[in-house]
Amino acid sequence: MINGSNPRPTVLVVDDVEMNIMILEEILKDSYDIITAGNGVQALNVLREAKILPKIILLDVFMPEMNGYEMLEIMKTDNTLRRIPVIFITTSDSETEALSSGAVDFISKPFLPEIVKLRVKNQIELKNYSDSLEKMVEEKAAEITSTLNNTLQTMANIIEYRNLESGSHVKRTQLFSEAMIYHILDFSLPYADELRSLEPDIIIKSVALHDVGKIGIPDKILLKPGKLDHEEFEIMKTHTVIGKDIIESILTNIDTIYLQHCLDICYCHHERFDGKGYPRGLAGTGIPLSARIVSLVDVYDALVCARVYKTAIPYEEALQIIRQGRGTQFDPLLTDALFTIADAFEKISQDNQ
Repeated sequence: MINGSNPRPTVLVVDDVEMNIMILEEILKDSYDIITAGNGVQALNVLREAKILPKIILLDVFMPEMNGYEMLEIMKTDNTLRRIPVIFITTSDSETEALSSGAVDFISKPFLPEIVKLRVKNQIELKNYSDSLEKMVEEKAAEITSTLNNTLQTMANIIEYRNLESGSHVKRTQLFSEAMIYHILDFSLPYADELRSLEPDIIIKSVALHDVGKIGIPDKILLKPGKLDHEEFEIMKTHTVIGKDIIESILTNIDTIYLQHCLDICYCHHERFDGKGYPRGLAGTGIPLSARIVSLVDVYDALVCARVYKTAIPYEEALQIIRQGRGTQFDPLLTDALFTIADAFEKISQDNQ
């Protein structure tokens, strides 16, 4: 069942009285391609097998097996079929019920050819206009989303360049997250169902913004070649709140799952599983799953890669440090997943310096 382009619109006529079908075909055949069915069951089968969906359906109300009201209710549950306008073929005493059930118009019996033609023509023109508006909105939304994605990705790269990471940290954390997420999904490990519901590919894309708040941290702290003192560390910790505020300011105008993941990750990726993290002291599964993943891969990358304030440490030593944080700093189930694919993590790190 697909939509397609056709020089003549298709009209589906559904009526159990053959004479009614013949009359409507005769009225409409000069302008439309006509397909027919004798009741609701047959009509739904026609729709499901159609290569090109009809532009409109003329649907009799009273039919055996499945009447018009029952067929329309079933159409409403299908995201594609519900978009096809339905004109009910009615008797005068059923017009109110026909319109209240969701039909766009009605045609009374006996049929008046000019009325039939005009009502079908008007509804098809409205459908075409609605479709064109919807397409325009979708194209504009896609354009806005693409621009937003590019802007946020550029912002993430700027932060990494400023942080003397040359963009590699962003790429590595995304690749680490991708490896872990798809390992969990491929083997149906704990959190697999939750990850599927959260649209994992969008989580991976959102990882790039985890440190967006560092744009508000002074260079003397961000680039300090040594350990931060207490006051400096408190300022550094505010990058999570700054990041949240940046994403929230965008969310007021554009609310997408992508931006929601960005907010969860940048705000919560320094929370700890035992509740001793920052900025909110969240614990356990109260921390968004996306942020728990980034918390783990971010620390792994910080350990095995050189930073302005430290040298890289060997992979095995990094794993030992992460093992010590299992169940305290890190989600234990995610930590176990990391150890299962530790070789893949090491390769990602080596290939993306």
